[in-house]
Amino acid sequence: MVFRMIKNKIGLGLLSLCMLFSAAFLILFIGRIAVMGSSVISWEFLSSPPRNSMTQGGIFPALLGSFWLTVLSIGIALPLGVLTAIFLFSYGKPVWLVRLVKLAIDTLAGMPSIIYGLFGMAIFVGAMKLNVSMLAGSLTLAVLALPIIINAAEEALRSVPNDFQEASLALGASQRQTIQRVLLPSALPGILTGSIISIGRVAGETAPIMFTAATFYSRLLPRSPMDEVMALPYHIYALMTEGSHAKAQVPIAYGTALVLIMMVLGISGMAIYIRYRIRRTRKW
Repeated sequence: MVFRMIKNKIGLGLLSLCMLFSAAFLILFIGRIAVMGSSVISWEFLSSPPRNSMTQGGIFPALLGSFWLTVLSIGIALPLGVLTAIFLFSYGKPVWLVRLVKLAIDTLAGMPSIIYGLFGMAIFVGAMKLNVSMLAGSLTLAVLALPIIINAAEEALRSVPNDFQEASLALGASQRQTIQRVLLPSALPGILTGSIISIGRVAGETAPIMFTAATFYSRLLPRSPMDEVMALPYHIYALMTEGSHAKAQVPIAYGTALVLIMMVLGISGMAIYIRYRIRRTRKW
């Protein structure tokens, strides 16, 4: 008994130590970016385009481009991912085909993002003739987010007690009605969790949009989904690798990174708040 208590205390101590290390690295990471980038943050930085070879001005075109790329890609991927998860969970037959599809989804989830960029360039830019545009980039990012959303949505559906479905079917509801009125509302918080994770990945990706959507520099805002856009991740990459005025551009790159983090946290925060409100209404 004493030996078991000692083992439990050692295990708890190791877990606490790992948590402290993770928190320390996170604080160090965000703190470093905040210290380096806060000096350039201002209303002008957020609301004006870059100028003078991107050594002055702001990031408004890149900020707007990243926002629309994220919103459009999640708007495309979320319904497709949820519908796919519903099919795999409730209708998927035969079993071997479902297993093959799940294997493909798991493989795609671990695929390097540069592969998605090449895929998007070949299919959306080349074969579908969308050219380098916001629409092509959004579709590419949607494909990247799909495996994350499908896996999270399927796990959320599996977490719903079977009693709920059995009770609904026993009362005469059809399979479609059970999914629509019982299964999906109960699994919605878990589905939102998957969308939060995918938002973070989509907003910070550089390689997929480098080939499909992003432009190095533009003072103009996109007027339609067929226009190319600036984006925060690619803007950071360009400032750190292509610029010839490092002394002026490095602080701007850190400021851009800080804005990107805040944008992701803001979008994720809204999704977390919605999930919290939904969970409060659940009684199980």
